[in-house]
Amino acid sequence: MSKRKGKAIGDATAVKSRRVTAVGIDDAADDTNHQRPSSGSFSLSATGDIGLIESITLKNFMCHHLLGPFQFGPNVNFIVGNNGSGKSAILTALIVGLGGKATFTNRGASLKDFVKTGENSADITVKLRNRGPDAYKWDVYGDSISIEQRIFCDGSRNCRLRNKAGLLISNKKEELTAILDHFNVQLDNPVSILNQEMSKQFLHSKNESDKYKFFMKATLLEQMKRDYIHIKHTKTVTRQQVERQEECLKDLKHEFLQKKERYDNLSSFSEMKAVLENLKKSMAWCLVREKEQFVQQLKEDVEKEENNYKYQDNLQLCQTRVTQVEKKLQSVKSRFESLRDEQESLSRDSHKLKEQMKTISKAHKEQELVYFRALNKLKQSEQEQDLLQEKINKAKTSVSLNSDVETEYAKQQKKISDLKEQLAELEKTCSQLNEAIKNKHQALFKGKEERDKLRLEERNIHVLCASKLKRKNQLLASRSNKLKRFGEHVPDLLDSIAEAYAKKRFVKKPVGPIGVCISLKDPTLAVAIECCLRSFMKAFCCDNYKDEAVLQELMSRYYPKGSRPQIIVSPFSDKVYNIHGRKAHHPDYPSVLDMITAANPVIINCLIDMRGIESILIIKEKDKARKVMQHGRPPKNCREAFTVEGDQVFPNRYYTSEFSMAKYLGGDIETELSMLESDLENHQAQLSRFQLHVTSVSEQIVSMESQLNSTIMTLKKTLASVNQIKASISELETAGEDQIDDISSLEEVAQEYRQKIEAEKQAAQEAKVELDKHQKMAEDVESEYASVRERVDQLPDHMEPLRDEQMKLETECMKHERNLKILENKLKSHEDNIQAMKSDLAQREEELQEYVAKASEISPERQQVTGSTKSIDTEITRLKKKLKVYESSHGQHEQVVREYAEALSLYRQKTNQVRDLRRFIDRLDNIMSDRQNRYKVMRRSLSVRCKLYFNNFLIKMNCCGSMVFDHNNETLSISK
Repeated sequence: MSKRKGKAIGDATAVKSRRVTAVGIDDAADDTNHQRPSSGSFSLSATGDIGLIESITLKNFMCHHLLGPFQFGPNVNFIVGNNGSGKSAILTALIVGLGGKATFTNRGASLKDFVKTGENSADITVKLRNRGPDAYKWDVYGDSISIEQRIFCDGSRNCRLRNKAGLLISNKKEELTAILDHFNVQLDNPVSILNQEMSKQFLHSKNESDKYKFFMKATLLEQMKRDYIHIKHTKTVTRQQVERQEECLKDLKHEFLQKKERYDNLSSFSEMKAVLENLKKSMAWCLVREKEQFVQQLKEDVEKEENNYKYQDNLQLCQTRVTQVEKKLQSVKSRFESLRDEQESLSRDSHKLKEQMKTISKAHKEQELVYFRALNKLKQSEQEQDLLQEKINKAKTSVSLNSDVETEYAKQQKKISDLKEQLAELEKTCSQLNEAIKNKHQALFKGKEERDKLRLEERNIHVLCASKLKRKNQLLASRSNKLKRFGEHVPDLLDSIAEAYAKKRFVKKPVGPIGVCISLKDPTLAVAIECCLRSFMKAFCCDNYKDEAVLQELMSRYYPKGSRPQIIVSPFSDKVYNIHGRKAHHPDYPSVLDMITAANPVIINCLIDMRGIESILIIKEKDKARKVMQHGRPPKNCREAFTVEGDQVFPNRYYTSEFSMAKYLGGDIETELSMLESDLENHQAQLSRFQLHVTSVSEQIVSMESQLNSTIMTLKKTLASVNQIKASISELETAGEDQIDDISSLEEVAQEYRQKIEAEKQAAQEAKVELDKHQKMAEDVESEYASVRERVDQLPDHMEPLRDEQMKLETECMKHERNLKILENKLKSHEDNIQAMKSDLAQREEELQEYVAKASEISPERQQVTGSTKSIDTEITRLKKKLKVYESSHGQHEQVVREYAEALSLYRQKTNQVRDLRRFIDRLDNIMSDRQNRYKVMRRSLSVRCKLYFNNFLIKMNCCGSMVFDHNNETLSISK
């Protein structure tokens, strides 16, 4: 037990009195250079020099960079200063510097709270006086002890104890505790150190139990109470140790009885030896009997294994299966190889035929070119012959009409002039037709553009009609079930969610759709709220991602992947978020959060997280909304606002709503249905008008295309006429200039042309025959190529099943081969096992002969044994031990007697010790009972003295009051 726990109340009081009287001799002690005089030379005041605080220094402690060193006087010291100057810091540092906990100071929960902000550590140095006859290790520390505490920002600390010269003596906490015990310094005693919080608590506390605890702690009665509890605990531990010693005493008694038995059995040696010999003979023939039984069992096992043909049969069956599968595999492989060879051959043939087709096609085109050239050449020759014949005819005519040459020339010139005038008119007509074609093209392009726009508008109206019709069906269905407003599959989905939740598939049941779970305080704001929340009206809320995966799986039953309702994952909470600091405030206009209600706080929290409804205002009038949001600074925390029509207003922009009626939160279904029917009728009328317009425009386009084609044909005819007139003019001009050729020479040339035409006809006929030949070859090759390609395309369909069958057979073959190897290994292991068993049998038979020979040596006559080898061996071992004990003691009888005597003495000694401890514990119980009574008397005496001092103090102060102690309930009441 520590020295502090062993001190009496009188000692503590004496030490306190010594400290008070010792402050007057501080200067005298300093004059003696702190040398330690003899104990006889000290006066009464000199004995109180130990434990006084000489100085304290603080560095980076609390909010102070450096405080001190503070030198304390010998008597009462007062510390004064402004608030924050460090008065409380000194008292706090004194507690922490002497090793106290942070909680003792009532200034912080951890030591790291005392380190100045921005610093890594704080230092406290406390110097205690160590003089007089009661000084603590004066020869080590000298006249003063310096305690240095360093506190780190992580809450740890280290302690250094130095002597007067500054040398480090120790850094252990146990040494500091020993010093405080020696000086009787109690940091947690409010009489020693009373901080502000403790004094406030004592003065303002109305709890009588706290006042009683204060009294107990101040009078050290609480320490005595803890000491008694510690003694009781030690007594309990001692009693348990005595009980354990009693258990050990039983073992000693057992050992003593064993030695006594040895002592009593010294006279039975010869009898035990004879019994041992008989047991050895029985043991020898018992071993022979067991060996014979073992050998017989081995023979039966070998015969059984030799007659076991299971492995051979299984191996033969597996070999048969492997052979069958290999045959099938070989057949499939051969078929597959033949098909693959055929495929390769067909591929080569296909490639060759393709190349041949290219060559023949090229030759066909060349021959076709030759044929058409021959035809063109023939036509050109025929035209030249016609022109030549016409010249001959003209020449003949000109001979007959030679007299009228001049008149004919004039006529030709007049005809040329008329043709040129006609050509000019036709060219003018061509330019007009080109301009008309250009205009008609532009008109046709515009008509087609208008038709496409009308068709697009028609499709849009069709889509709008479909959506209106769908909405109408939803409203009709929602007459019986409100949930169908949010989709026709929502009721079924909610039933599936409830069923899955009942089956424990969800950790927490999802909530939704959000639009179903909210209600409006003002129904006229339904459009504004829906425009604000938009897609969140149909969204669902999940607590975790596992629940989201389950909900996604349920939704996939009713919705395609791209059109499922949104799922918001956020941990569920039972309380609505605290949005006091971020909510939009305006004296006249509420936020969206103010205008909706929901029974489940999860819905409100979700809309706060995802849409920020606490920062969106509802301003019914458009003009006021623009004025509040855009003319000046918007309200605090407000991001946007919505009007009653659903228009969205930002500080720098304005968006008009597309909706005129609430889709989900509206209450009057019949009104909406009538409006939808009216809209559908209007859309149908619009659709009819658009269809009539589209039909009219399409007819105009067809008419314009017809006119355009007619104009183009007219232009082509006009161009042909122009070309014809130009040719006539050229021919007339040429005819006028040329002289009349010789008719005979022209006829000769015509004859040559006829021969040339005949030759060209013959060449064209030959080219035609050659072209037909090439055509026939090309068709034959193409037909052959098509048949080859068809066969090539068919081969994969035949090869794929064979490939699958081959893979299947290969897998089966590998499986059978593995089984075959396993069975072969098993058969080999079986044969090896039989061989090993035969070898073991032969060895066991040899061992049996050896056992029989040894048994015959021990006992020539075979004995009949009934017991087992183990029982006989146990008996032999027991007898051997007895004999060994006897033999070890034979001739040393004194040793056995001595061991018996020692065991008896030790047993009696331990028995006496246990009995004495029992008596001590009983006596300690009596002493503790007496001490407890004395403690109660002392507690009553101190309480009476306290009441007496209290009454005397009240009398001096001319006051009245009473102090009542209740030691049974541990309360102290003070009343006026």
